[in-house]
Amino acid sequence: MTPSLFNSVDDIKFKNMKDIYFQNHKEELIKESKKGVDFIVAACIIWIIITFVWTLQTVPYSKSVLTFIAGGLLLPIALLLSKVFKTNWKLKHNPLLALGLYLNFAQLFYFPFIIFFLIQEPIYFVMSYAIITAAHLFPYAWLYDHRGYAIIAGIGSVGSFLLAINVSHEHMYFVPMFIASCLLVLAIWIYRNI
Repeated sequence: MTPSLFNSVDDIKFKNMKDIYFQNHKEELIKESKKGVDFIVAACIIWIIITFVWTLQTVPYSKSVLTFIAGGLLLPIALLLSKVFKTNWKLKHNPLLALGLYLNFAQLFYFPFIIFFLIQEPIYFVMSYAIITAAHLFPYAWLYDHRGYAIIAGIGSVGSFLLAINVSHEHMYFVPMFIASCLLVLAIWIYRNI
């Protein structure tokens, strides 16, 4: 009976060591990435561009394609902003860095959903893109220990849907404007806490 007691104490010590090791990696990621503020500001800029796109006097399909193109600017803008905010993306020894990338790439699995809107109902493309953008922020609340990500994920997703079903097609630019505003609030919230 004594050996099992020692095993359980050793297991607890090992578990605590793993927790400390894990927490150290998480704290390092939070500190070095500054809670992802560069990506949030970059996303805000992209959504301002998308707002402008949706004010253009052209068909919704063309606006949707331009929206996709604007989204492709996220990484270059975030890289530029990483110099401004002095964030570090190169924590090769930190396993949580890969988790952050996986969480970001997870939204790619929703692309069939937005492609459907692009083909069938392009006027609602921006709504679907906005919902995916906002919703994908949710797990970052845990990764960066910042509840703002979770709150904006919920407000952004539901708000985009409610706006899209209540505004006229000519005023669909309110959806990307709303997401840009949500991201701006989140960026300020994060910046004040880094």
